[in-house]
Amino acid sequence: MTESFAAVGPLISEHAEIESALADPAVHADPGRARTLGRRYAELNQVVGAYRAWEQAHDDAEAAAELAAEDVSFAEELPSLKAAEAAAEEKLRRVLVPRDPDDGRDVILEIKAGEGGEESALFAGDLLRMYLRYAEQRGWSTQLLEATDSDLGGYKDVQVAIKAKNVQGPEDGVWHSLKYEGGVHRVQRVPVTESQGRIHTSAAGVLVFPEVDDPGELEIDQNDLRIDVYRSSGPGGQSVNTTDSAVRITHLPTGIVVSMQNEKSQLQNREQAMRVLRARLLAAQAEAAAAESAELRRSQVRTVDRSERIRTYNFPENRIVDHRTGYKAYNLDQVLDGDLEPVVRSAIDADEAARLAAASGV
Repeated sequence: MTESFAAVGPLISEHAEIESALADPAVHADPGRARTLGRRYAELNQVVGAYRAWEQAHDDAEAAAELAAEDVSFAEELPSLKAAEAAAEEKLRRVLVPRDPDDGRDVILEIKAGEGGEESALFAGDLLRMYLRYAEQRGWSTQLLEATDSDLGGYKDVQVAIKAKNVQGPEDGVWHSLKYEGGVHRVQRVPVTESQGRIHTSAAGVLVFPEVDDPGELEIDQNDLRIDVYRSSGPGGQSVNTTDSAVRITHLPTGIVVSMQNEKSQLQNREQAMRVLRARLLAAQAEAAAAESAELRRSQVRTVDRSERIRTYNFPENRIVDHRTGYKAYNLDQVLDGDLEPVVRSAIDADEAARLAAASGV
C-alpha cells in the first residue's frame, strides 16, 4: 500500500470486520442494526473496489515499464496502461473524499403550505405528486404518514416516508438524492381562485430528514418527552372525534413537536410520531455539526437555512429554475409528472464539485 493511499488501510480492515459481522445470523435478528451495517458495508465496498482496481492498474503499468526495454510490445502497451492507472487513481481519490454518512438512508419528507393560502396548499399537493411519481420511477416505496387537507383538495401539511429497495451503494439511498429538496419552493401561475387571470406568486416549504434505521442508534430519554393525546379531527373514519387516538410528542430539550393522527389507534400514531421525531433529532444533530464544517460552508447547494428559496416553478412559461445550481429547463409539466432526475442531478454534481474543491484545498 503506497504512502499516498495509506488512509485506505483502516477502511479495508473495517470492511472485513463488517463483512464478518453480516455473516453472523444473530446480527440479522436485529433488522435495524443489520441495515446500519449494510449501509456502511455498501459505502466501503466502493472504496475497496476502487483501491483494488487502482492496485491492479498500478502493478500492470509497473510491470510493463520494467519489461519495455526488452520487449517492444510492452513498450507499446505502456501509454494505455499508464492512462488506465491514472484513471483508476483519480477514481480512488474521488471515493476517498469524505461524503455524507447518511447518503444511504431512507427519508421522511414533509411539505408545508406557506404564503398564498389555498393556492399554496394546492401547490403543496402538486409537489407531493411530483415526489411520489419520482419515487415510483426510482423504484422506491412510499408511505403517507400524516396529512392535513385543505378545502380545495390541497395540503396544508403532509408527511411521507420514502424507502429505497436493494441499496447497493450510498448513491442508491433516498437521502443521497432528496436531501437537496429542503427549502422554499416558489410557484408562479394563475390560481384557480383568480377570476381576473392574473399571475400570483406563492410558496411551499419542503423539509427532508434522514430516517433512523435502528432506534438504538439515537438515545432518547423518556423523561425528555411530553406526550399528549387528544381526539383527532378531519377525515379518518369512525374513530375520528370518538377516541383520544391522536398523539402529540414534544422533545423538551430541543422543543421539537411532532403530531400524528392519521392512524386509527393511539399506539400506531405514537409509533409513527416517534419515527418522525427520531428523524428530526438525527437531522438536528447533523445540522449542528455541519454548521461548523468548512466543507458545508463551501457548498453552494445544501444549507442549514430551511428558509432559503431554492427553486421557482413558472407555469406560464413552463419553466423550472434551481437558484442554487443555475439549472433551467422549459419542461415544468414533465418535472411535475416525476421527471425530476436532471434537477436532482444538477444539485448532486454541484455539491460533489464543492466537496472535491474543499478536499484539494482549492
